[in-house]
Amino acid sequence: MHVDWETLGAIAVVAAAAAVSVVLLVSLALVASSSRAGDPAAGGRTPGGTAVAGLCLLAAALLVGYGVHLIIA
Repeated sequence: MHVDWETLGAIAVVAAAAAVSVVLLVSLALVASSSRAGDPAAGGRTPGGTAVAGLCLLAAALLVGYGVHLIIA
């Protein structure tokens, strides 16, 4: 049995980078959505923080969706 170590290493690096990217984007979304500035009656959320949180979650969803697409295809 032959193992292509170079390809296996490349796959491991890409998988680790994707996992770190998704975790980083979701954590940034949580930080952005919990900003303390703004009207306390509105939960302390600012429109800018909510927009950044939405973009971060969208980017994370696109990364996951692309990974699923690669698995299915």
